[in-house]
Amino acid sequence: MHKKLIISLAILIICLGGGYYWYHHLTNAAPSDHATIATGQLRDTTFSLVASAENSTTNYHRQYAYIEDIGDGRGYTADIIGFTTATGDLRQVVQRYQKLRPGNSLTVFLPALKKVQGSASHRGLGRKFVKAWQQAAQDKRFVQAQNDILNQQYLQPALTAAKTDGLGPLGQYIYYDALVVHGPGSDASSFGGIRRQAKQHARTPSQGGSQTTYLETFLKCRSKIMRQETAHQDLSRIKTQQQFIRQKKFNLQRPLSWTMYGDHYHLK
Repeated sequence: MHKKLIISLAILIICLGGGYYWYHHLTNAAPSDHATIATGQLRDTTFSLVASAENSTTNYHRQYAYIEDIGDGRGYTADIIGFTTATGDLRQVVQRYQKLRPGNSLTVFLPALKKVQGSASHRGLGRKFVKAWQQAAQDKRFVQAQNDILNQQYLQPALTAAKTDGLGPLGQYIYYDALVVHGPGSDASSFGGIRRQAKQHARTPSQGGSQTTYLETFLKCRSKIMRQETAHQDLSRIKTQQQFIRQKKFNLQRPLSWTMYGDHYHLK
């Protein structure tokens, strides 16, 4: 009888221990590889959030024709994430479009786009270029060209970094938005530098840290950089992301409501 009792207690301890293990595993596990903002509704949600900041709308599908000089010293800003002539990613879009549709109406502007890179100049571009861009946006291949550069330069790097750090959809969106605004460089004011500084102050989920603590730390580091830039004094992007952290919207689950630069948005 005594021996049976010991065996029963041992089984109970094993079961309880296993139960604790699975509870701990489920509540602290890294996000599933399938939970990605690259496809489906999560992609639509992410692009809508970024469009609310870049284009003052959640209807990002209509923003591929967008182009204007917003006076930030980067020349023309275009598309759903703000490719610019100064940074050169707008030129990359036109180069990609040339491969998809050789001899298109934007090809003639490639020499001028190369010359104005690194400046706010419109030389060789102007109204003819703006009109050609807007007309090209009616072509599915031009939309594809924009998406190709968007994925290559911003979305995929965000997903790669987020996977390394053990972040779910909210963290992926936060990384993606930071890449869109600050660029993919490694200096202190770029995404790489902000991420590096955040990891010096908080452990990532993949390192055993809290997703909440790490993301809050990342946004705190990013806020310091944004305050240094005249065009980003309004921290609506940061406040929106902090709000989602407080609401525990780690999977970007809808409904979502937020305020961006004084305008209110809602996704059902």
